[in-house]
Amino acid sequence: MSVDSTQDLSKITDAEVFEAHEGGKLSVISQMPLRSKRDLSIAYTPGVAKVSQAIADDPAKHDSHTWASRLVAVVSDGTAVLGLGNIGAAASLPVMEGKCALFKEFAGLNSIPLVLETTDVDEIVDTIIRLRPSFGAVNLEDISAPRCFEIERRLIEALDIPVMHDDQHGTAVVVLAALIGAARYTQRDLSALKVVISGAGSAGVAVTKLLLQAGVGDVIVLDSRGTIHRERDDLNATKAELAAITNHEDVMGGLAEALDGADVVVGLSSSKFDEEAVARMNKDAIIFALSNPNPEIMPQDAKKYAAVVATGRSDFPNQINNVLAFPGIFRGALDSGSAKITEQMKVAAAHAIADLVGEDLAADYIIPSALDERVMPAVAKAVGAAAESAQ
Repeated sequence: MSVDSTQDLSKITDAEVFEAHEGGKLSVISQMPLRSKRDLSIAYTPGVAKVSQAIADDPAKHDSHTWASRLVAVVSDGTAVLGLGNIGAAASLPVMEGKCALFKEFAGLNSIPLVLETTDVDEIVDTIIRLRPSFGAVNLEDISAPRCFEIERRLIEALDIPVMHDDQHGTAVVVLAALIGAARYTQRDLSALKVVISGAGSAGVAVTKLLLQAGVGDVIVLDSRGTIHRERDDLNATKAELAAITNHEDVMGGLAEALDGADVVVGLSSSKFDEEAVARMNKDAIIFALSNPNPEIMPQDAKKYAAVVATGRSDFPNQINNVLAFPGIFRGALDSGSAKITEQMKVAAAHAIADLVGEDLAADYIIPSALDERVMPAVAKAVGAAAESAQ
């Protein structure tokens, strides 16, 4: 895979974008020649009947004689698409096509977009379960919280193949990778960090849990009403679970109170970071302002208070981009034959990403580029090793 990272993004026009999407971004290409009657007899009838009967007699041949075991279903109901919100299944399809293109380009995996004209949790789960023979992994995408938590949990329980909601766990892995790099640069241990996460949606919840899994000392999460703590009586089940494992000192209030003495802040919502609040952070602070396209605080302002700044944008240093994680995670899970994507696999993926920086570690280089060709193989190898060690 070779990607040109030198082109000027400012030259992209609306006309160019719409023209590129005409007819969609995907196609199916046959791997077999179909130029003669003999070719047809092998690829289709009567030859294909022998293969179908063989699979009926020995279900294991489904994996070896179809593409299903290497096919990822990219599934969405269109309820939380990029920064556009609930735009519906049909409008989400260009995004899902794009995700499939990324799977092919970055991981060499075939994938197919499935957008569902329903937001009912039972219907979504039942539909994917019934389609199980058609694919070997499920990438859930752009499904709103808290429904996404139940959908993912139930599919993981019901299916014998890898299932991952990328908006949750891909984000969490890359945030952890960037934090490992930032902690190394500022000479801190993860266990000593006090991290504040602004946003208690799907990404905020997953990032919190993975940071704790990786050994971060304490995390304070904020939703639209302020810090999540054990004294609040307005928490849903997901937030109540967070309250039990975070905010050890039960800090109350808003962002300013949460940032008082904090080492790290991660923005995963549209809320802005006031400079007065950021100024209350510890020396050599770490700021990840990940809202797109408008970060919670612009890098030039964040750098007044922080030693390390990252965003989700490609035009600033330290881009935190899910494409660093999900291609290698799925490739590693499928290569290893794993039925689940575990927390240990996610942590291993994060360390693999962070380790690629090596001796080039700097304030503006705590994480590799999304176009770094070393990333996917390193992540896949680490995920596969974690899967094997768990067996």
